[in-house]
Amino acid sequence: MAATTDPASAVRQLSCQVNGEAIQLELPDADGLTLLDVLRDFLGITSPKNGCQPQAQCGCCTVLMDGKPVLSCALSPAKAEGKSITTLEGLDDERRQQIADSFVRCGGVQCGFCIPGMAMRGVGLCEKNPEPSREEIATALKPHLCRCTGYAQIVDSIELYSRLRRGEAMSEPSAADRSGRVGTDLPRYTGHDAVLGDRKFIDDMTVPGMLHGAVRLTDHPRARVLRIDASRALALDGVHRVVTAADVPGDRYVGLIEKDWPVFIAIGEETRCSGDIIAGVVADTQRLARKAAELVDIEYEVLEPVTDPHAALAPGAPLIHPKRGTNLLSKSTLKRGDVEEGFRRAAHIIEDTYYTQRIEHLFLEPESCIAIPKLRNPDQRAGASSPPSESAAIKNGSTSSHGAEDGPARQSANSQADVESLFIYTQGQGVFDDQRQIASVLGIERDRVQTELVSNGGAFGGKEDMSIQAQTALMAWVTGRPIKLTLTRPESFQIHPKRHPIELKYKIGCDAEGRITAVEARIIGDKGAYASVGAKVLERAGGHCTGPYRVPAIDMESLAVYTNNPPCGAMRGFGANQAAFAIEGLLDRLAERVGIDGYDIRDRNILEPGEAFATGQLLDKPFGLRKTLEAVKDVYKSAKYAGIACGIKNVGIGNGMPDIGRAALTVEDANTIHIRTGFTEMGQGLFTICIQFAVEATGLPPSVFSRVSADTKLMLDCGQTTASRATVLAGNSIAEAGKALKAELDRGKTLTDLVGQTFHGEWSCTYTSKLGKDLDKPGGPKTHLTYGFATQVAILDDSGRLVKMVAAHDVGRVINPTQLAGQMYGSLHMGIGYALTEDFEAANGVILAKKMNDCGVLRSHQMPEMELIFIEEEDPECPFGARGVGEIGLVPTAPCIAGALYKYDGVVRTRLPMRDSPAARAITKPNVRRT
Repeated sequence: MAATTDPASAVRQLSCQVNGEAIQLELPDADGLTLLDVLRDFLGITSPKNGCQPQAQCGCCTVLMDGKPVLSCALSPAKAEGKSITTLEGLDDERRQQIADSFVRCGGVQCGFCIPGMAMRGVGLCEKNPEPSREEIATALKPHLCRCTGYAQIVDSIELYSRLRRGEAMSEPSAADRSGRVGTDLPRYTGHDAVLGDRKFIDDMTVPGMLHGAVRLTDHPRARVLRIDASRALALDGVHRVVTAADVPGDRYVGLIEKDWPVFIAIGEETRCSGDIIAGVVADTQRLARKAAELVDIEYEVLEPVTDPHAALAPGAPLIHPKRGTNLLSKSTLKRGDVEEGFRRAAHIIEDTYYTQRIEHLFLEPESCIAIPKLRNPDQRAGASSPPSESAAIKNGSTSSHGAEDGPARQSANSQADVESLFIYTQGQGVFDDQRQIASVLGIERDRVQTELVSNGGAFGGKEDMSIQAQTALMAWVTGRPIKLTLTRPESFQIHPKRHPIELKYKIGCDAEGRITAVEARIIGDKGAYASVGAKVLERAGGHCTGPYRVPAIDMESLAVYTNNPPCGAMRGFGANQAAFAIEGLLDRLAERVGIDGYDIRDRNILEPGEAFATGQLLDKPFGLRKTLEAVKDVYKSAKYAGIACGIKNVGIGNGMPDIGRAALTVEDANTIHIRTGFTEMGQGLFTICIQFAVEATGLPPSVFSRVSADTKLMLDCGQTTASRATVLAGNSIAEAGKALKAELDRGKTLTDLVGQTFHGEWSCTYTSKLGKDLDKPGGPKTHLTYGFATQVAILDDSGRLVKMVAAHDVGRVINPTQLAGQMYGSLHMGIGYALTEDFEAANGVILAKKMNDCGVLRSHQMPEMELIFIEEEDPECPFGARGVGEIGLVPTAPCIAGALYKYDGVVRTRLPMRDSPAARAITKPNVRRT
């Protein structure tokens, strides 16, 4: 096996076996070098993934050492001396096929980033224990984290693999499943490659002549930058460039809605949060770039941060964005009916304030980007774009003489490459938004930037905003060389937006029978430093403030407020989770006042067809909310300690903004049709159901649709993959494209006749109303395309431990049963953590979490039993009736757990996470084991 080495003044030897082949390496004698580095950077083996190096807390880097699973990111190369290392690449063909088949069949792979490590763990476990129990499998997976699956189907996968190893045969897929039509279990697109680590993520990719980038973050959440000195960084051999705000040729500020987020903080400017980027470094290797970034010296005037949204709104408070003249980002209001009269009629009134916490998405793949420049004259490239062997002449460049405004990091003018265009590999949730913003930063036409999605390792809303795409593009722009930039886990913690912590002050009344008469809500969200989509999150929290209930009178005000805390943006649920925690908890307390239980008060108040949601929208299409409630009645009524909660979540952005889906089907040859969409595959299974939609629309077999992608080659701008909208909008647009293709086939043409042709499809919903508007319009407003509906039940045992979750959801139409189950299991996992253990705390603007374990995300052995019930009430505006389900899955979870705890000990808990509860203590207690 060929080996490569980094240049270093001192080397150390490593002799071992890797995948059955003897290896002898000369490694740089560098601190912190790990076995994972050896495998990935020196041997080109990429199935072990780097999710948290050197923390050894995610399990993505698992390999076998002398047959025993180990975490390679925490082992020095010396630990491998004389050992036999096995990765997925080194398994024999039979085991590779069996482990991949098992995970794909059981739905144990979603985004796929953590799965190769778990597959390796499963292989090691079954070699030692050929017939492991489910509890033994869950216990073996303790070192692993997964944010997508909820672990249930991973345990299923390893259990199936063990049976295959014992000689049992896997059942053949049914004829229906092989058809790939809507409603069948079509195997996940590229699922086998994902399980085996063969599907590349951005950090697995290399490009000829590629250099590496790193970023230097601020040392203070609020401080004025006085000076940037890059001389120590530039003195390192192999460092090509240090870039700062002075190097930005276009607009330095980006943002999906408000352009308030600087890609670099300029000299003289205040930092606004601990994730602000001051400088970027370009070097020969990632290790060198990161080392050099630490050597960029910054002089500050340190200022006191503003960290409380109430204080931020006080007169005279320091302004996070002085040009705005206020720290109030947005104010959403909704008034409907006579609230005062509603409270006068009420037999029972409760007033209280609920608090939800900041949450880290903890997607397993850290942010990464590759930017590849196309030079106008490649034969006369600038010095900075020379191959590595020629880089010495320009490694230091020169310090700027333009003074403080330009900064010290601008190199000599002749180091600026003459770049014609850029190609960007991005993992963002909107390739067209990435294209637009990168072009804006570079000050060039949009069509000079092409972006292509590399399906990411999880997102959950956290990759809507750009992270380091603009910085990576700028580095490629000024050097003329391909650049890869990957964040460390602590950098990821600092940079991307989180779930909003929200304070929800409520007053709610009901009559003597428990029917709600009025709701008054005052909501304030800590926006953090930058707008992101926070105005919409707080708008959505306000619009969902009454849950899926009949409320005749509403008075709501919802504020999004800037602070110097970490920025907050989109996260699964998008404000509806926070509102649900408050309204559902209050409903339980009203039920007690009335003398009825949690089921009965919901039975008396849930919305029925034709009635108005909080926003005034009449729910005039079929929906199965009552069916979800009735589906869990017996399990709730029969349990000693159970909590119940209903949920509603919009599908589509709505609120006056257009929802547009676009797709294209290109016939590439007689056996291949390429599906293109503007939406992102991030583990939710979108590309798989795109194939199913295409099969249904055209009648062609799934094997024909062998390529699915999202890029900017065709103008298929659909906006962000958010608001549970991709299923609906991609499905409807593919149906339109498929209809056009099928028309040609029905005329007698073959795919051979159609080679080279592209069939476009577009579907849009442009008829929604802004929140609080059109209330007097005949028929009322239509604030969203449609909604998802759910009821969930949480059950505790006699010790207060959470032992079971039951989730009943109206999904419209089941497109792929296995994938749908995975989405729901993953939602419950995230919702349970949100309820009991997860928090992403900051003190004085500084993030306290340093490691993944600090976030409180649950592991496999900590999960309760989960039961799923799917109701199908088809929506006529949705593709084949299917609603999006990506967010509704965890909207009722936290409140139903809170309700179960209230039933158990009578304690009203108004703050998340409920760490004081017996359910939380049972999870965090050492050595807790679950069946």
